[in-house]
Amino acid sequence: MSRFRSWLPGLPVAVVAFGLTLSAACGSDSTPDVEPTPTPSVASTPAAATATPTPTPPPELTVEELLLSARDRLLDLSTAQITMVDEFESGAKFFGTTFKSLEADLEAPDSFRMVVDVVAPGLGFVEIVMLAVGDEAYMKFSADAPWTPLPADQVPFNFAGIGVTLGEIVLAMEDASEAGRESLGGTETIRIDGAVTSGDLSNLIRDTDPGHPITLSVWIDEDHTLHQMLIAGRIFDDDEPETRRLVTVAINVPVEIELPDIASEP
Repeated sequence: MSRFRSWLPGLPVAVVAFGLTLSAACGSDSTPDVEPTPTPSVASTPAAATATPTPTPPPELTVEELLLSARDRLLDLSTAQITMVDEFESGAKFFGTTFKSLEADLEAPDSFRMVVDVVAPGLGFVEIVMLAVGDEAYMKFSADAPWTPLPADQVPFNFAGIGVTLGEIVLAMEDASEAGRESLGGTETIRIDGAVTSGDLSNLIRDTDPGHPITLSVWIDEDHTLHQMLIAGRIFDDDEPETRRLVTVAINVPVEIELPDIASEP
């Protein structure tokens, strides 16, 4: 029998009870009273700041996607103003004159008024005016000259369906790549350089001679609107190799085109 069990029964009951009471009291005094930490109320807890999500920028279009979108914008063209400048005046003769520039107002599907600035031998600077509505076209060689009927297929530029025509030229570009960002008249644009052939331009400029390589640059804004084209190279056999034609385009702008009153002319 263990020593613990041998002496415990012989103790008086009162002593045992007193010892247990004293032990309990001592154990209670050894544990300090700790006040409970108050739980903060919902009202006293500052609300978490709401983070503003960072907008995800739209994905950058590839050059091919940008050209395709620009073509789609051109298909919606209802009116346009176009200019073309022969930068070095080195292109083929225009009705026997040196072509300098043209300005044209266009209205879909097939109306236009065009003023062509040329230098004529023995005359100097001359304005040639052409105008057409549908199949009816006229031409005069100066502001004071009478209007002369002009067969529609003799107009050197084809402005019928101009949106489709320009769109086809844009999509004909091969090896197209972004060449940088440029501001045109305060509008930020993306310049894209590529290659076409003179035959790719035949729907815009009639009687082009096929087979000549052309470096084509186009300027497109953030809305995918075409603003400018640079045609560098020979379109006609008689062009000089360094010929550059700069074409500017403003689409869906106000224009007014009316056939001349031939009967009222003297």
